[in-house]
Amino acid sequence: MSDWLAAIILGLVEGLTEFIPVSSTGHLLITKEMLGLTDPKWDTLIVLIQLGAILAVVALYFQRLWKVLLGLASPDPWARRFAISVLVAFLPSAVVGLLLHDFIKTVLFDVRIVFVTLIVGGFALMAVERWAPAPREDDAMAFSFKTAGLIGLFQCLAIIPGMSRSGATIVGGLVSGVDKRAAAEFSFFLAIPTMVGAFALDFWESRDMITGDFMGTIAIAFVVSFLSGLFVVRTMLDFVSRHGFAPFAWWRIAVGALGLVAVGAGWL
Repeated sequence: MSDWLAAIILGLVEGLTEFIPVSSTGHLLITKEMLGLTDPKWDTLIVLIQLGAILAVVALYFQRLWKVLLGLASPDPWARRFAISVLVAFLPSAVVGLLLHDFIKTVLFDVRIVFVTLIVGGFALMAVERWAPAPREDDAMAFSFKTAGLIGLFQCLAIIPGMSRSGATIVGGLVSGVDKRAAAEFSFFLAIPTMVGAFALDFWESRDMITGDFMGTIAIAFVVSFLSGLFVVRTMLDFVSRHGFAPFAWWRIAVGALGLVAVGAGWL
């Protein structure tokens, strides 16, 4: 397979899965394994294209995010409250991620772990959606600090590949009494500092892998990730409002089960 075709596939997988509760990292690991991309340069590409998906959120929410930035300069109590809530939700996973970074990369990045956590997370998502408390908060930009903190603790579960960052934060929101749509939207906002931080750390560690002859391939995957991320962010909230999270839960369970069968049969 040519490098540019592999880049398009990986860019699509990243953009289409980053903001839905199915685990983009898990799907990228599975895709890389299926395509036989063993060269370490593909790990570097996967790190870099995450920023493309995050820029999709920034582009679509630019006016609201810009309003927050202007409000912080004012200062505006609403803007300050929103910024602090995102910071409160971000800090737990930032601390855990830094402390366990090497363990995550060397031990947890195993497709068998991904398949198991996909299944476990799928059942958890269905259970929480069914038995979560009645929503008490429905504005993703006005959560209480207690709610933001609980969502941040749940995001720590996403250090396990296959668990899903967006899935963990959405479950945390539902458990906290947050409306489905608001839980999904807050996961978009929380993705910005979380993924930028992860990108910066991994980029620094992978900097020697970035060579001039591979930059074109990275650029293709980056653009595809951005465009497909735009599509998902534009459609995700309406989809969740109509169908809930069950379709994503069943997808996780199906992929995980098929993956375990493939591992057992020696196909992966």
